[in-house]
Amino acid sequence: MALLLASATACANDVPEANWSRGLLPEGVTEQADVVTNLWNGAWIAALATGLVVIVLIIWACIFHRKRKSSAELPPQVRYNLPIEILYTVVPLVMVSVFFFFTARDETKLMSVSAQPDVTVHVEGFQWSWRFTTDAGGKTAKVVGMPVSDYKAPQSPELVLPVNKKVLFKLDADDVIHSFWVPAFMFKRDVIPGISGEKNKFEITTLNKPGVYAGRCAELCGVDHSRMLFRVKLVSQAEFDQYMTTQAGRAQ
Repeated sequence: MALLLASATACANDVPEANWSRGLLPEGVTEQADVVTNLWNGAWIAALATGLVVIVLIIWACIFHRKRKSSAELPPQVRYNLPIEILYTVVPLVMVSVFFFFTARDETKLMSVSAQPDVTVHVEGFQWSWRFTTDAGGKTAKVVGMPVSDYKAPQSPELVLPVNKKVLFKLDADDVIHSFWVPAFMFKRDVIPGISGEKNKFEITTLNKPGVYAGRCAELCGVDHSRMLFRVKLVSQAEFDQYMTTQAGRAQ
């Protein structure tokens, strides 16, 4: 428990902008994050229930089937007991099938994309920063992070998105494999270079939770991987429209 508490505390201090309000899970800012949270909680409830049953059976066996000092005989053996063998074969099979069903169902929701999203973001990862090209309402805005150099600190780019909108991310890389991760999205996906045809993509629906949320690369991509940071800023529709108007055709 002490190790678990220390780990959760370290995460909270390391990512101050991620709003870690649930201990091990950040506060979700998308509809898809709620799907992930429900799946996570359901899996933990099932795992804890299974662990409790196993612990009770172990304690029961230790108490009621231990070897007695007054007897030299072994406790009754249950090898080749067909009903018991069927039970511990069927029960795990049912459990795995249930886990598979809910995982496949939620994965389908998480990977589905709409034909006409409100905002499209082209994400390009490179050593060691990010390039975001946002298309919305016939306007385009580009943000490029300044990578690490020997003379100046890196500049983390900021991706501005509106609340209560569908946002499609298309991922690409210039050099090596990166991973686009925003903890508040509760989702990450690899950014792979050299993919012909359809690129890696995913879609989120932002909630009405304006704020700034931390993002980072989650794939070891080189010596300055840990400094490949960015921010996602959720704003109102009016503020987003103003941002797109002022930044259209320009790179920060």
